[in-house]
Amino acid sequence: MATTTQAQRGAVLLTGAAGGIGAATIRRLDALGFQVFAGVRKSSDGERLQRDISVRITPVLLDITDDASIAQAAEIVTRAVGETGLVGLVNNAGIIVEGPVELVPIEEVRKQFEVNVIGHIAVTQAFLPLLRKARGRIINIGAPTGLVSFPYLGMLSASKAALESVTDALRSELRSFGISVSLIEPGAMQTEIFQKSAASSQQVRQQLSGELLQLYAPALAAVAKTSASQQLENPDVVVAAIVQALTSRSPKTRYFAGRGTRMIAVLRLLPDRARDGLLLRALGIANTQPVS
Repeated sequence: MATTTQAQRGAVLLTGAAGGIGAATIRRLDALGFQVFAGVRKSSDGERLQRDISVRITPVLLDITDDASIAQAAEIVTRAVGETGLVGLVNNAGIIVEGPVELVPIEEVRKQFEVNVIGHIAVTQAFLPLLRKARGRIINIGAPTGLVSFPYLGMLSASKAALESVTDALRSELRSFGISVSLIEPGAMQTEIFQKSAASSQQVRQQLSGELLQLYAPALAAVAKTSASQQLENPDVVVAAIVQALTSRSPKTRYFAGRGTRMIAVLRLLPDRARDGLLLRALGIANTQPVS
């Protein structure tokens, strides 16, 4: 049951709640008095959130790539909130698929889009009736790579660019219902997603032929070295942007969260080849040559 304060603040559903930005956001929303529904893929993750953060949190089993799971989650939340609806939906779940476009297996490409794009659309469709009741807000978690495509992160960039377009369309389409739509653009954060993507990328590379992989070996090594030296930021900067998008009287359409994220957006104003050169130098691969 929601407390009086939670009833006043309203109910929010957040996907990808198990760790990183998701768990940090849930902690903050609970402290602010929201009724929080935490979308998790495993019951043990929900139990951990209740144990580590608050028993007030309501875990909801939710796999955003599974239609039946989404429908069941929507039914559970609908029974809980009734006619009051949802004041917020935070589409936070996401994955990173790394690698040269030539080498990324097509099944990994499909997985990237299923989670980062199609899953968000499916969840939004399922929960829009509840958002409409409360004139709620939708917050999508994008990335600066959705504005400027990065070498060796082409699949991530493509999925985030697609999410940018979906967010823009939703913002216009839902305006008449009083539903605001915001996009958060986080930089590189201190979360497990980067470790998971690196491990997944390593597994994929082990399945490739040595000759094909060798073509990209110098560039991949340079990118890995640059990434290892990158200074990651505290997820709290993203949490603050999410909270602002949920609570501000006039929420922004886009929030840049983290150092350098605005500068990445400015890069898209440059001529294509000038932008390419800057990105290659920043990644340490401007002078790498394939092994012959």
